[in-house]
Amino acid sequence: MAVNAFGIDLGTYNIKIYNGFTDRIVSHKNMIAIQNRRNLFAYGDDAFTMYEKAPDNIKVSFPLTYGVIADINHMQILIRNFINDEMDGNIRSADYYISVPTDITEVEKRAFVDLVKESNIRARNIYIVEKAIADGIGMDVEMHRSQGFLVVNVGYETTEISILSLGGIVLSKLIKTGGKKFDDAIINMIRKEYNLLIGAKTAEQTKIDLPELEASERDAVVYGRDIVTGLPVERTIPTMLIERAMHEHFETIIDNVRLILERTPPELGADIYKKGIFLTGGSAGIGDLHQLISKSTGLKVLFSPQKEGSVAYGLSQIIKNERLHPIVYTMEDFSV
Repeated sequence: MAVNAFGIDLGTYNIKIYNGFTDRIVSHKNMIAIQNRRNLFAYGDDAFTMYEKAPDNIKVSFPLTYGVIADINHMQILIRNFINDEMDGNIRSADYYISVPTDITEVEKRAFVDLVKESNIRARNIYIVEKAIADGIGMDVEMHRSQGFLVVNVGYETTEISILSLGGIVLSKLIKTGGKKFDDAIINMIRKEYNLLIGAKTAEQTKIDLPELEASERDAVVYGRDIVTGLPVERTIPTMLIERAMHEHFETIIDNVRLILERTPPELGADIYKKGIFLTGGSAGIGDLHQLISKSTGLKVLFSPQKEGSVAYGLSQIIKNERLHPIVYTMEDFSV
């Protein structure tokens, strides 16, 4: 059944939108290309194809940084165009449910609401949903029971670690470590070991291909510029080195998971021991991160069936299920 509502999961790297009119979830790259400092040249996936390839008069950028809005004007342009595309050019009045990280300031949370309000998309009502709660619902955990769940969402620039119980958040911690740090580590390792300069998109693709390469016992092949000669070259990189390059950042995530577990009330800790850790987000399945978390904590690690789409799926369930509406709030509620 169609509903006049949208759910928006604003990620630094991807925007996931649930369209209540069509009952589907779409994902776009959260990127914008501006020509001559003022003209919209491309957005979303089209802008991503230009990343690291555009001439000087076209700036390709991310309007979000570390989970919060860095450039609200460009973010408004993106939201307006994505919603316009979803409504085939005929924007109609609708409610908007937007997920926000828990461990950010009130001003930063208000910026998400102002973004939707000022994007000229005919927002009727704007509701805030804590991202960790939407994540939990998206993974079909029994949120309203008095049981504890540990959810680790590994995104592009941040990782959010949350303890959930009774439909709320008991503990939450947002750290500035994610897929981008993994990419940077790969770039730095290849530069140091092979005198080869590769781009961020090449590092990301190498990271994504890692499980398949390891399963087939093949090395990674990358292309870049030789620092000594200045010429484009091809190099073969052992997957073991790629794994090792990312381990420092894996350890940062693991240390913070352990920190949250140490602060967890004993009864909730017992629930987590029985159920394990729920791992989600676009960078959750990278390398042997899940194995290292399991080894360090002694807990089993479960992947979200929705993968990086669990927050958007959770928003869709909240929109369609009135029983879940009490977990959302408005800016007016937040200011009380």
